[in-house]
Amino acid sequence: MINITAMHPIRVALAGCLCLASATSLAATPEFTTSDGMVISPEEVRASGSAHVIWLPSEDGPQEIDETIALRLAALGISSWRVDLVGARFLPMLSSSVDMIPATDVAELLDHALVTTEKMIYVVTTGRSVIPVLRGLHHWQQQHEDLKGFGGAILFSPKLFLETPDPGQESRLMPVVSGTNLPIYLLQAEKSPWYWQLEQSLTALRQSGSDVIVNILPQVRDRFYFRAEVTRAEQVLAGRLPNLIQEAIAALAALPRKPRPVSALAQAPPAVPTSKKARELKPYRGNPEPPALHLETLGGGEVDLRSRQGTVVLVNFWASWCPPCVHEMPSMERLRLRLRAKPFEILAVNMAEEPPIIRAFLDTQVTVNFVTLLDKDGAALKRWGVFAFPTSFIIDKRGRIRYALFGAYEWDQADAMQKIQSLMEE
Repeated sequence: MINITAMHPIRVALAGCLCLASATSLAATPEFTTSDGMVISPEEVRASGSAHVIWLPSEDGPQEIDETIALRLAALGISSWRVDLVGARFLPMLSSSVDMIPATDVAELLDHALVTTEKMIYVVTTGRSVIPVLRGLHHWQQQHEDLKGFGGAILFSPKLFLETPDPGQESRLMPVVSGTNLPIYLLQAEKSPWYWQLEQSLTALRQSGSDVIVNILPQVRDRFYFRAEVTRAEQVLAGRLPNLIQEAIAALAALPRKPRPVSALAQAPPAVPTSKKARELKPYRGNPEPPALHLETLGGGEVDLRSRQGTVVLVNFWASWCPPCVHEMPSMERLRLRLRAKPFEILAVNMAEEPPIIRAFLDTQVTVNFVTLLDKDGAALKRWGVFAFPTSFIIDKRGRIRYALFGAYEWDQADAMQKIQSLMEE
């Protein structure tokens, strides 16, 4: 089970103005040159307190809101550097570019901050950028196991896995995760595929010695503070983000200080795939015997997949907050209509949303007439090894998994129709 430390609920709305403390000041850039000759120029906002944040952007790059967050932190007495290591190395703005950041960049940046600011340093990052940060901290820690001057890492919705595995395939954490021994404050968005993988990540971090405090952020998605289209809950929490960082700093400061030795990583970092996987209905390579699927329906009945022998079944795991899920639903309905006289059925398994939310979504956003199942606690998702939303499985008439894929798909295209037709004719 995941051991979650209780945190304060969201209580305030997005602030409408910014009032800075008198001790706050925009400062000259504390530029420095790395050991291999690269110039790194942090954007600094000073404040009078004893905590200093190094903010590294996600794989999506720097955002307009980052400066506002820095100024809000300064109003709370927290100084900061915003550092774009991808830009400093003239790398393309691609998700895979963060994997090309040398560990020495982060280690030398931390050393420079410790000397320059003489404050307690906290590193903040999110998404895929967590991996180069952990590698850099691991590199620095081999010479500083007392962590003098370093307060910990604050991680928003970290992506700690090598890649999203195909359905039925084993997931693999990046090696640095199991080699990390740090004080960590982890803020995990609830409406995120990574929320459902949190237990595996926490187990690896804690087994290597890390003290991990977890704060689940309810009703928000990954990148909630810089998404183009946000919900009211995401807007409110974005306004509280500086306060969340302040709370994280206080929680990390309260942890007992202790030596944190680390060993060299046992293997070189694996290459992170640089291209997206093709969205195609592939033959399933896992155990063809499907896990149990016996759930309540949105209409109040029950469905057991085992009772569907003799029918080809599309089992689709989805959530209303998942844009790719919403995108593919009309094509699923078109597929259902084209095959309505055939031995074919769609079972759409919703991921732990409340029935009123699901009904409101189906009443206003899409028009579908296939069966919706309620996976109230995510147990079915875990049994089926679902790692991304949406994920779909095609079950043949004998009850075996034959095809699967993750990601949005046009279900009434010729390839899907041909494969499903072949299964119905077996």
